[in-house]
Amino acid sequence: MSDVKRHKREVRNYLVGFGLAVLLTIIPFAITAAGGLSRTWFDLAILLAAVVQVLVHLRYFLHIDLRHTPRENLLALGFTGVLMVLMIGGTLWIMGNLTARMMGT
Repeated sequence: MSDVKRHKREVRNYLVGFGLAVLLTIIPFAITAAGGLSRTWFDLAILLAAVVQVLVHLRYFLHIDLRHTPRENLLALGFTGVLMVLMIGGTLWIMGNLTARMMGT
C-alpha cells in the first residue's frame, strides 16, 4: 500500500473517530435537555454513551484492536480496567456506606 493511500485511510479513521466522539458527547447533553427519562434509564443511557466513547477512543485514536495490538499492551489495558473498576466500585461502596450511616438507616 502506498504512503498516500495509508495517509488517506488514517485521516479518514481520525475523522470517523472524531465524528463518533462528538456524537457520543452530544447524546448525554441532549438526553439531559430533553428530560422525560426515569433516573434509571437516564443513568444507563449516559453510562452506555461513556463506555462506547471509551471504546471509540481506544480504537480510533489509540489504535488498539484485538488483531494488531501486542499481547503485552492488551494485558496492560486489561489490568488498567480492573484497577479502574476496583477504584470506582470501592469509592461508590464507601460513599454509599457513609451516606447510609449519616442518614441513620
